[in-house]
Amino acid sequence: MSEIPNELKYTAEHEWVRQTDGSSTVRVGITDYAQAALGDVVYVQLPEVGTSVSAGAACGEIESTKSVSDLYAPVTGTVTAINEALSARSELVNSDPYGGGWMIEIEVAAGAETSGLIDAAAYGAIAD
Repeated sequence: MSEIPNELKYTAEHEWVRQTDGSSTVRVGITDYAQAALGDVVYVQLPEVGTSVSAGAACGEIESTKSVSDLYAPVTGTVTAINEALSARSELVNSDPYGGGWMIEIEVAAGAETSGLIDAAAYGAIAD
């Protein structure tokens, strides 16, 4: 069974979202379930810092030995950081999906809905 941390929020497309302390910025990555389904990640294409993203829209790609999958923005906002380490060490997505394998940080747009995010229990029902 996949690891599903309770403190995170999730999307049905297998992204996780971690609220950063007291700010409107969230950190985003793919779930343990998603990285296991993809297989060995060999390349990650992320949006540039400053890119506007819309909830549910593709904003990057994850290439594995099995396939190429889109990374979807879980919220609407602006990319404020990307995980530069992934350009040299894409395997972090597999080995540490909730830590060193994070992908982007997004400053959530004022008034943007986060109601589309689901909790760990609801995500667990999807990922089983």
